[in-house]
Amino acid sequence: MMYSRILALLVVVAATLWIGSGVLGRTEDASEAPAQTETAAEPLFRVGVMEARVEQHAPSIALSGRTEADDSATAVARTAGSIVELRVERGDLVKEGDVVAVLSDEAREAQVAQAQALVDQRRTDLEAKLKLIERGITAANERDALEANLRAAEAALAQAEAELERGTVRAPISGVISDVPVTTGQALQPNSAVAEVIALDPMLAVIEVAERQLGGIEVGDRATVRLVTGETAEGVVRFVSPSASEATRTYRVDVEVANPDGAIPDGVTAEVELELAPAPAMRVARSALTFSPEGRLSVKTVGVDGAVASVPVSVVEDESAEIWIAGPQDGAEVIVQGQDFVKDGQQVEAVPVEGAAARALISRS
Repeated sequence: MMYSRILALLVVVAATLWIGSGVLGRTEDASEAPAQTETAAEPLFRVGVMEARVEQHAPSIALSGRTEADDSATAVARTAGSIVELRVERGDLVKEGDVVAVLSDEAREAQVAQAQALVDQRRTDLEAKLKLIERGITAANERDALEANLRAAEAALAQAEAELERGTVRAPISGVISDVPVTTGQALQPNSAVAEVIALDPMLAVIEVAERQLGGIEVGDRATVRLVTGETAEGVVRFVSPSASEATRTYRVDVEVANPDGAIPDGVTAEVELELAPAPAMRVARSALTFSPEGRLSVKTVGVDGAVASVPVSVVEDESAEIWIAGPQDGAEVIVQGQDFVKDGQQVEAVPVEGAAARALISRS
């Protein structure tokens, strides 16, 4: 009986130890599992980066405008009369001082002849009296009166000749005749328009520039003018308005273009491309741009510690195939692939995107 009890007790103890060893084993495995998870780190998110190459870049802006004659003037009648000879028509080239029209005489030549005769008479009287004064026959004080009469006659002659000249209408400037609103035989009053003249050389290309673009434009800057008719010409900025238009809040800019043969007409639509002052910038794909947590336009970069950071940028020039920005330091690793899937402070694995891959990324933007 005693032997049976001892055997049963040993069986119970053995069973208890066996069951306990299984529970302890599972507990130890469970306690070791987190440690193994912690030691096996998750792989870092990969991003494509491009080294920032900052260089001096001269941005350009292209704005639509129009051509405008540098000068225009009206040839007017300076006296009354009828047109007896009209020497120009639309499209004629004239030089300053060329005769545009001749008005009827209206006795102006007769007035000149009369004034000339009076001058001759007064001069003859003076010469005769001077001889008598030298011989003592005539008083010397008559000399002053005779000279005064001669000067008065000469003044009347000059006035008559000026009136005769007013009967000839001349071109006030060199250029092309754009309009002739009168015909031969038409009676005119003083200041009546006879012909419109516009100066085509030089020609102006006029554009309106927004205030945010005005700071980079200076007198003397080079410009390329492309006309809607297909011609292209080089020009120079001649004038930048110091005040904005009240209607559009834009600033007028005049680009002077040489036009010696008059090939560029007035009032033609033109695209003017201005090359602005160079500024430090780098080029990236448009897709690389993002917004910082504060809402500012930025790009994301990867630091030497592998952490992501947002760098605010400003657009220097937006071209069809690329965008030039200022902000990143030269040599910085700018994220150009995967930037929308990471956040500031996150540790990432930077994979360089260079050569053909980088160019292809820019061209697809």
